[in-house]
Amino acid sequence: MGKNKLARWAELGTLNNVIQNAEEAGFGKNHPVKGKWKSDIFLNHNPIILELGCGKGEYTTGLAGRFTYNNYIGVDIKGARMWRGAKTASENNITNAAFLRTRIEFINSFFAEDEVDEIWLTFPDPHPDKKNSNKRLSCPWFLNNYRSFMKDNGIIHLKTDNYDLYRYTRNLAEFNNLEIITSTTDLHSELAGNEILLIRTHYENLFLKEGLKINYLAFRLNKNRIIQDARKKTKKE
Repeated sequence: MGKNKLARWAELGTLNNVIQNAEEAGFGKNHPVKGKWKSDIFLNHNPIILELGCGKGEYTTGLAGRFTYNNYIGVDIKGARMWRGAKTASENNITNAAFLRTRIEFINSFFAEDEVDEIWLTFPDPHPDKKNSNKRLSCPWFLNNYRSFMKDNGIIHLKTDNYDLYRYTRNLAEFNNLEIITSTTDLHSELAGNEILLIRTHYENLFLKEGLKINYLAFRLNKNRIIQDARKKTKKE
């Protein structure tokens, strides 16, 4: 590990807006912060919005800076990357942004029922191999995990340059009769002027420079509906 990474890891542990003792939680084992994000971390009762796989945290800090009436939490396992977002939030006194270092598979250990209002999936790994489709952050396994801590009809946002991931997620939402709020295969053309376009991740800027289209999907997750895999259901029938 390089000196810069070591320094970032060390500094990450000193930042007050970071929860990173992920070893205290895992499947079936709750972290002390669970259910206490508003009372102990943000010290307010504003809605909580997650960015899963936040990387350097550009989207988390960007949203928090523009929408101060919400609380934002960036989640990722890679601390050296997360350091940048946490550092930016700390230096700019963005008090409604926090960061959680953990594997997303363990997310249920950190959030209580009805604690989260929305989730952003910003350019997640598309896992193009069909054998790895159960690793996609928008697959049934993950969506059913999110149901355990999201409010009923909470919103899932997906931004991706990968059309197959966008189509897969849209088909899944449609198959499970989930309400689709917005769906586009050319976000920056079709939603020009929308405030969410002002916030871009490092990778989003690279994709746009390459002339790639950005796909965007927003849908509501029904808390009482178990999400079924459309392809498996079809095979059984």
